[in-house]
Amino acid sequence: MITSSGTSIASSRPARDHADPAHITANKSPRSVPDKILYEQPLNERIRAFLRLEYLFQQAAWHLGRQSEWDSRATLACVLEILEIFGNTNFKSEALKELERHSTSLKRHEQNPDVDHSQLSGLLDNINTHMESVRGINGQIGNELKASEFLVSIRQRCAIPGGTCDFDLPAFHYWLKQPAKDRTRDLAQWLGHFDAIGQAIQMVLTLTRDSTPMKLTLATGGMYQRTLNPNLPCQLVRIALPPGLPYFAELSGGRHRFTARFLQFSTDEKCTRQTDQDVEFELACCVI
Repeated sequence: MITSSGTSIASSRPARDHADPAHITANKSPRSVPDKILYEQPLNERIRAFLRLEYLFQQAAWHLGRQSEWDSRATLACVLEILEIFGNTNFKSEALKELERHSTSLKRHEQNPDVDHSQLSGLLDNINTHMESVRGINGQIGNELKASEFLVSIRQRCAIPGGTCDFDLPAFHYWLKQPAKDRTRDLAQWLGHFDAIGQAIQMVLTLTRDSTPMKLTLATGGMYQRTLNPNLPCQLVRIALPPGLPYFAELSGGRHRFTARFLQFSTDEKCTRQTDQDVEFELACCVI
């Protein structure tokens, strides 16, 4: 799946805690975020579903580029999970609402002399292109796949532990024994049904993530809690930690507040405990 890029469009505005994309400066993080472990907590159901879809699209893309039968199994499992998610919600409407909201927010800065208007115009054009693509989707997303007897039979067995074993699904077993190029062609065709909506969702997430810069923050005694302004609904909380630390971030929250606890990592039978150390981390509350 092709992902879209949501870059910052500011030229000289200082970074703000609840900035939108037009206010993000080039130096939006004290250190390079890719070197960190990122933890994200969605604060509404729409962003929660978008993040799950992004995860499945990324997983499918990774396995699609490989040729083993196990990779084909993994890719097809992603296709079926994506299809399941799209069956529960009108994601065309959800994606359009988010893109329209981002477009309206960005248009407020067209008269701002501090904004890179060329970049702003390109970003608005990109949003409009995705909106037109989503509007062009006929019927329910992935509806054609639901009519495939082959895919339906596998989907029904996926709910059973080990239910896609060879003796349960001989047609699936036969398909897995076909040349890798044929399996990849079929999988790419099935995933192609989600291209337009997938790219739109990716752009929404990119714009949301880029809406607010990371700021160094301190969790006293391993806990950080923050009250949010319900009139400026936060979409997503993001935390970045260096990979060498012996603890991870556990996030919870809703419209009015969120809490971050930093827990000591362990794989044995001992209960996970919150660290009593002060923890410096990077935080972004994405409001747009």
